[in-house]
Amino acid sequence: MCGRSKRLFAAGTAALLLLAAAAAAHGARIKDIAFMEGVRPNQLTGYGLVVGLTGTGDKTSARYTMQSLANLFKKMGIKIDPTLIRVKNTAAVLVTAELPPFARPGSTVDVVVSSLGDATSLEGGTLIITPLKGPDGFVYATAQGPISLGGFSAGGTGAKVRKNHQTVGKITGGAIIEKEVVVDFSEKEELLLTLRRPDFSTARNVVQSINKSLGRPVASALDAGGVRIE
Repeated sequence: MCGRSKRLFAAGTAALLLLAAAAAAHGARIKDIAFMEGVRPNQLTGYGLVVGLTGTGDKTSARYTMQSLANLFKKMGIKIDPTLIRVKNTAAVLVTAELPPFARPGSTVDVVVSSLGDATSLEGGTLIITPLKGPDGFVYATAQGPISLGGFSAGGTGAKVRKNHQTVGKITGGAIIEKEVVVDFSEKEELLLTLRRPDFSTARNVVQSINKSLGRPVASALDAGGVRIE
């Protein structure tokens, strides 16, 4: 690592600390009003199956669900014609999660599970292991676990009242990170902070806060929305 890269790496490390602690304007922390280029959450998605539903799953008209179930059986060594499957306790779902910056393999994140077919409720269901991919097509996490719908369900032998979205649920800590997004500051010639709400005064205050904290003029405002650290 050359001298310039070392200085930039040190400045970047200090800037990250400042993002978490320093106040730029009106007592706001820099991390609340700006983010560093390359340091952001990444969206993950995956297709999966929810099982264990009490007759509220997809109907046989959702053929992709039956095909997915047949594929699951095949992986387990059981061959079955998907057209012969008649179940109502399974639902095809889209699984989404947000991969935070610097998340390490083994850590967990929450996932949201949304019905894709004609299931009427995901209540009581369990998501079976589902790979979650980023926009680049790589698997960054795997999700699995019982689904929580939130809200409430009340009623006796007569009418039953539900107050929630029956076809959308959540699994707290349901995804395990398998791969991290690497951000290598040592290879960068400069770092860029982007303001969440562009404003010349805020950009100037951020520059002053960083330079004052580091004791040297390493930051400069590019425009109302960006601050460069060299």
